[in-house]
Amino acid sequence: MRGLIWLSGLALSVFLFGGSVFAEEKTTVKSQLFHSFETTVKKSVQAQYLLFLPDGYKKNGDKKWPMIFFLHGAGERGDDLNLVAIHDPPKIVQSKRDFPFIVVSPQCPTGEFWSNDVLLALLDHVVAEHAIDEDRIYLTGLSMGGYGTWSLASAAPNRFAAIAPVCGGGSRISTYALGTMPTWVFHGAKDPVVPLDEAQRMVDMLKRMKNPVKFTVYPEAGHDSWTETYDNDELYKWFLAHRRSDR
Repeated sequence: MRGLIWLSGLALSVFLFGGSVFAEEKTTVKSQLFHSFETTVKKSVQAQYLLFLPDGYKKNGDKKWPMIFFLHGAGERGDDLNLVAIHDPPKIVQSKRDFPFIVVSPQCPTGEFWSNDVLLALLDHVVAEHAIDEDRIYLTGLSMGGYGTWSLASAAPNRFAAIAPVCGGGSRISTYALGTMPTWVFHGAKDPVVPLDEAQRMVDMLKRMKNPVKFTVYPEAGHDSWTETYDNDELYKWFLAHRRSDR
C-alpha cells in the first residue's frame, strides 16, 4: 500500500511538474532558448550605366538580341560615365556600330565595390525594357570587375549563358554554384596587382567539378590582360556558341 501511495505521488509530481520540465528541454540547448525571426526588408538601389544598341536593333521587332554585361575595374568608379568607356567592350562599340551584342556597362560609385543586389536589379530592368534574348546573356569584367564577375555569376548562375572573368579572382567555395557554366578565364602571368594565383585557384576548383573551363595566360602581360582579351574576336564567337538552355 505504501508503495502504491509512493508511485501515485511520483505520478502526480510528473503530472504537475514534469510537463514544464520536458517542455523546457525541448526548447533549449544548454540553456539557450529556441527562437525564430521573420520580416520583410525593402532596399532601394540605383545605378547609372552605358547602354549600346547595335545597328538594326528594334525594341518591338521580332529579333531578340544577345547581351554582354560588362563590369569595369576600380579605376573607373565614380559618377562620370565617360570613364566606363575607357576600356572594352564599351570602348569597342564607339567605333563598331555593327557589334552584334547589346552592351550594358554599369558604373560602380567611388569607394564602393560591385553589389550583386544592384547588378541583378539593373539586369532585371534592362531585360524588361529591351529586346534581349535571356538565353544569351554573357557576363565579363576586368580587375575589380573580374572579381565582380565571379561573384555575380556564383550568386545567380541561372541568369548567364557564359562568363569571362579577366584578371580577377574570388571565393573558391562560391564556384560550386557555377556547375558546368561555360567559363573562359584570362590573366597576365606578370600581373603585379592581382597575382595569377587568384585566377588559378578558381580555375582549379572548376576543374575539380569537371567544368570544361578555358584558361588563357598571357606570359608577358602585367595587369593589362584585358586589351588583348577584348580585342580578340574569338571571345565573342565563343560567347555566341553558348546558350543558357544548353546547360
